[in-house]
Amino acid sequence: MTTELSTIKTERVEKLFEDLEAQRTILSSCTQLFTALTSHFTILQDSLNQKSKSLESKFVSLGSTSLQSFQSLTHRENSICDRESAAVKLVNDKTAVALAELQKPAKFTDLSESLKSLCLRMDSSLLLKFIISKRKESMTLRAEISRAIRESVDAPRLVLDAVDEFLVQKAEGVGVTDKRWACGMLVQAMFPEGNNREKAVGGLEYARSIVERAAGILKRWKEQMGEAELSPAEAVMFLQMVVGFGLNSRFDQDFLRKLVVDFASRRDMAKLATNFGFGEKLADIIDELVKNGKEIEAVYFASESGLTERFPPVSLLKSHLRNSKKNSTNALKNGNYNNIATDESNNMELTSIKAIIKCVEDHKLESEFSIDSLKKRASQLEKSKSERKKSSVTNTKPQNKRCHGASSSRGSGPPPLRPSKAAKFSNSYRSLGRRNAAPPAQLSPAARYSVPYNYPNQGVYEGSTTAHYASGYGVPHTQSPAAISQQHYTLPVDNVGAAGFRASGSYGGQSSYGAYDYSSAVPPSSYQSSSYKQ
Repeated sequence: MTTELSTIKTERVEKLFEDLEAQRTILSSCTQLFTALTSHFTILQDSLNQKSKSLESKFVSLGSTSLQSFQSLTHRENSICDRESAAVKLVNDKTAVALAELQKPAKFTDLSESLKSLCLRMDSSLLLKFIISKRKESMTLRAEISRAIRESVDAPRLVLDAVDEFLVQKAEGVGVTDKRWACGMLVQAMFPEGNNREKAVGGLEYARSIVERAAGILKRWKEQMGEAELSPAEAVMFLQMVVGFGLNSRFDQDFLRKLVVDFASRRDMAKLATNFGFGEKLADIIDELVKNGKEIEAVYFASESGLTERFPPVSLLKSHLRNSKKNSTNALKNGNYNNIATDESNNMELTSIKAIIKCVEDHKLESEFSIDSLKKRASQLEKSKSERKKSSVTNTKPQNKRCHGASSSRGSGPPPLRPSKAAKFSNSYRSLGRRNAAPPAQLSPAARYSVPYNYPNQGVYEGSTTAHYASGYGVPHTQSPAAISQQHYTLPVDNVGAAGFRASGSYGGQSSYGAYDYSSAVPPSSYQSSSYKQ
């Protein structure tokens, strides 16, 4: 009995403790929930307070902006009459000047006056022809066009007429190159800084009809891009007009981005790219340039867009220098170190070095990126290029065959006499030339000139097996003439003896020629680039 009572009491106590534990858990959960709700409502209260303050600030700003806008509108409304009178006066003055210019005979003696006259006449066709005719004076022409185009009655219409004419001729495939260059000069003069419309001729705003016409021309231009290859100059001109006439929204951003990336090496492209509203995509463009090995262009883009912290210019320049060395070395190896490969490798390296030097100087990075060693290397490559060019010219110059009489030797007889002009330039023997531009087989001088050669309609002339001529002629051939360097010599057939040389033993009145030492010819050798470190 006692045991049963004890068991019952124990069960009741355990049940009581279980109930207390459950109530404690519930109380703890309620406490945590209350704390979370309190924190949440506190955050909401703070957020509402901040938004309330922000709205109050915006209301104050809106009131100030509204007041300024109202004052500006009032000022513009009050100035309408004055502006209208000024515009009418300007139109009348330009019309009078243009009419007076039309009555004058066209004279194209002075460059500045001629450009001004053509712009006043609004004759885009004649203006393009005149610009093309003065292409050799491009530096002076560029400055004069900028001044002359501002004198025209309607500068935007004049430029659009010129571009329209260019597109027509491009579709016909006639005179595209010159017209494209001339139109580029006009567009550049119209928009001196493609990303700054305030400096454009005509100011910030153009008439709606002009803007719509520009949009139509650009749309037609875009359609032509799918039919023919687009040149870099055209791409820049197209983008300048898109920015200049404020037509960014008329074109797909991906299309504009592709043009920017494809022609990133153009001088104005970095400035133009910052005005297309690419936003974060501009960083993606720079990333793509770096991946494509265009680190120099990436430096210009990063500087223009203010992303130099993300794309450090010095790191990009060092990367470009390493890649240029690698590419030039690969070009040399792939060409088996022959003359063509050496020239190509040196030109690649020289071009890269010059681009790096210019980029460093443009961005004032001399303190961070030393270019002294690069300048020395560029001088070495320039000197090597000049020497190789001189050597090539010397090796391809016509060489007169030095022949002697049958009984004469190289060291005997009177000294050679200089022929008279009549004999020197007579048709008794012709100049020598290569059959083609391909380099000859790289043979040693002795092997190259140790075989006989057949002259047209003549006997056999045998070259010596040593560096000098043999005294005897007419020895039979021992090797095919195909082994000789691909040059052919034409000699007169009159007065030629059986042995293959003239009976008098001289050409054009000369008594004798000194022997030519073929071993003095410089064999081609690859240029070993010196090491330079950055």
